[in-house]
Amino acid sequence: MRVIPVGRFTALFVERRPTMTRRMVITVVSLFLLSAISISGVSAHHSYLLTVQQLRAGLTKAPSMSQKGFILIDVRSAEEHATGFIPGTDLNIDFREIQARHRDIGAQLDDHLVVYCQSGHRSNIAAETLADLGYRHVYNVTGSMNAWLAAGFPVESGRR
Repeated sequence: MRVIPVGRFTALFVERRPTMTRRMVITVVSLFLLSAISISGVSAHHSYLLTVQQLRAGLTKAPSMSQKGFILIDVRSAEEHATGFIPGTDLNIDFREIQARHRDIGAQLDDHLVVYCQSGHRSNIAAETLADLGYRHVYNVTGSMNAWLAAGFPVESGRR
């Protein structure tokens, strides 16, 4: 407690200092929140967006499809893939299997991976899954096959 003169009056000022118990509570709560965040799966890894025009430019500039500098993955079902896919697609892995089969991609964590589906929803899930697995350069094609077809870009058919 301190006595502080205020004009003609004297005020009693109670200075609150954190007690040891209060400091411990704050520390424990802080540690609890930090551990809850790390357990909840909050990840620093994120995927990036790529337009079909950017993808097309990357495919066009490549000296060959084997030297394009990225791995192009169709994450639609095998049946959808058979109806047509983007030229240069390296493999087809259903988005529901991406976590279990990500090693089939044959990529290092620093390799560039580009994923697409029919509309962009499933490829977004696949891209985030790959990023959560530690892949640092994962790109989701915005609009995916729908945007590719709307832009009038060519499609291959068969199975990859």
